[in-house]
Amino acid sequence: MEFLYKYARIVPFFPLSVSVPIGLGSLFFPGATKSLRRTWALISIFMLSVAMFISFNLFLQQITGGPIHRYFWSWIINNKFSLELGYLIDPLTSIMLVLVTTVGTMVMIYSDNYMSHDKTYVRFFAYLNFFNASMLGLVISPNLLQIYIFWELVGICSYLLIGFWFTRPSAANACQKAFITNRVGDFGLLLGILGFYWVTGSFEFKYLSEKLNELIAVDGVSSFFVTSCTFLLFSGPVAKSAQFPLHVWLPDAMEGPTPISALIHAATMVAAGIFLVTRLFPLFRALPLIMSLISWIGGITALLGATMALAQKDLKRGLAYSTMSQLGYMMLALGIGSYRTALFHLITHAYSKALLFLGSGSVIHSMEPIVGYCPGKSQNMAFMGGLRKYMPITGITFLLGTLSLSGIPPFACFWSKDQILSDSKLYSPILGGITWFTAGLTAFYMFRMYLLTFEGDFRINFVNLYNNHITLYSTSMWGEEESRTLSKTRVNSLSNQITGSNSNTSFSKEAFQILNKIEGFSKNKKNRGFVATYSFVHKGYFGYPKESGNTMLLPLVILGILTLFVGLIGVPFFRGQMNYCILFQWLSSSMNHFDENHPKNLFESFTDAIPSVGIVFPGILMAYVLSKPINILSQNVHNKTIRIISDQSINMIYNWSYHRAYIDIYYDIILTRGLRRLAEKSNSFDQWAIDGIPNGVGILGLFVGEGMRCLGGGRISSYIFVFLSCISIYILIYYYSILN
Repeated sequence: MEFLYKYARIVPFFPLSVSVPIGLGSLFFPGATKSLRRTWALISIFMLSVAMFISFNLFLQQITGGPIHRYFWSWIINNKFSLELGYLIDPLTSIMLVLVTTVGTMVMIYSDNYMSHDKTYVRFFAYLNFFNASMLGLVISPNLLQIYIFWELVGICSYLLIGFWFTRPSAANACQKAFITNRVGDFGLLLGILGFYWVTGSFEFKYLSEKLNELIAVDGVSSFFVTSCTFLLFSGPVAKSAQFPLHVWLPDAMEGPTPISALIHAATMVAAGIFLVTRLFPLFRALPLIMSLISWIGGITALLGATMALAQKDLKRGLAYSTMSQLGYMMLALGIGSYRTALFHLITHAYSKALLFLGSGSVIHSMEPIVGYCPGKSQNMAFMGGLRKYMPITGITFLLGTLSLSGIPPFACFWSKDQILSDSKLYSPILGGITWFTAGLTAFYMFRMYLLTFEGDFRINFVNLYNNHITLYSTSMWGEEESRTLSKTRVNSLSNQITGSNSNTSFSKEAFQILNKIEGFSKNKKNRGFVATYSFVHKGYFGYPKESGNTMLLPLVILGILTLFVGLIGVPFFRGQMNYCILFQWLSSSMNHFDENHPKNLFESFTDAIPSVGIVFPGILMAYVLSKPINILSQNVHNKTIRIISDQSINMIYNWSYHRAYIDIYYDIILTRGLRRLAEKSNSFDQWAIDGIPNGVGILGLFVGEGMRCLGGGRISSYIFVFLSCISIYILIYYYSILN
């Protein structure tokens, strides 16, 4: 065991040992490095798997009562000033190591197929390994200084990966937005770290919290100063974990490759903020005002993220807002003092969200050849529908993730989310109401995404036949329609493409069936309306979505199993025992305020879960109803007044959600444009005032000198002329004044 702890520090070096050779090889031997692309991928998977094996062993040691292990060595020593580096192995570290390595390994296996067509395949794996190494280094850090170093490395890796396809303007803008927004929080984090070092003289977690509690007890430090430093410290996790109001970077981060979206949202960047608050929980707990602030920011973020996910058309963007909402749940749990529950939800959410993002990547990977490799269309749920028929494994695993995130028992997120709802209700009825209502919204938007993507008909086009024209409707999930009309000539051309040169393809039977439906439908005028086609023509061929490759499906299946069973680590099995589950029996009970209120057995768990599960089913029902085209919905609405009110309400909610609660618009007006106008005014002031006054004095001196030079020509006749002219002018002025 001692041997294992001694070499735990090498865990981050496993992925780093692959990233550095790939980077150097790409710089000095680009041809040879690219030719070994699959070899580098296999080495990357193997090295991270070794790190995962060590992490599981450390986790088992902690579960079986292994001691907390700290190791430091001096980095800089100067008189009384000393900086130390090292590593820390405790229950929190072991959990995060398992989380990062398992999700990272699944993402790497998945990426081998997903990125196989990309010319920058090798560069992607270099960044991916460096990203994993940075997060692992952050997790084992024993003090704030080392955490800040790896915190910034995680930030720069996210910048590189979000902007991986930097030739796209949207990706370039997204990585800059993420980087700048996180710099705001990171600057506050740095100030907070320096402030606490000035107060306590240490960066080490345990000594820092103990010293602060002593100073607060004897009034040895200003409460305002300590509160300010703690607030600045908290600003780092606010930005990193996309909490309100620094959440705006998260949905735009979807411009990166989908495997990176899964890694960012499950186990690395956004998890870093929750991890830091969890690590510093004894410090935050000493200040009730900051704890209250954390809980309310978490509650606002949870509700805001859920409302902004309601009407998103982009599949990945909807999942991004879902992540924002679930991170709000975790932050709220930490703010109310429910340390274990927050960590429990971090675990269950990580595997469920990784499954959902990788499932969305499978869908996008299948849709791209159909819509012409257009990122906007391949991620737009309005162009999907019925994909479960063509992608059964992806559809089933995505449904498992949807059920889990919605809080349906017995899936993973049900157990953790239900505990957050119970604890928040005990802490504050308002926060309890927010979390309860957000749970209903979560069920709505998650099932809406699933239904629009996997159920129904393949909804590339809705065909409305009228006279001799076919109108193709691109129908949104809220009933908005964009139509274009095809003439009969174009219809005949489409028919020729269907039945002509490609009639011998494997899709010809279905093509004839579709054509017969259209022809029969056009003859019967009573049946004019919407008919969903199951196919469309792309470059003369019928295109259908198809299931992804085995290396993409394997991580989906594994994560699906984890989503189904990982919640059992927090399930109460034994009545009347405080240490009643695998997760809670070895985490510090002194850092959780709600242990005595948690259910002691399965019957109590399901009884207490009735309110949280009860709000889920109305959300699912609403998702089913509103995922239909709105004109079909309106046929069942007979009261015109109610329909108008309903439509107006839906439009208001839709606009709020689709426009991201208008927060980005206000940020653009106030910050972006406001700062530009301020910069222009400052530039004008600098030119005309700061530079203008010295320049004006210099120009005045130049003219005076030039004038004096002209006057001093050396000719006596000129001097006499000027002298007499001045005397004459003076005499004229004098006599004019006397006469008046």
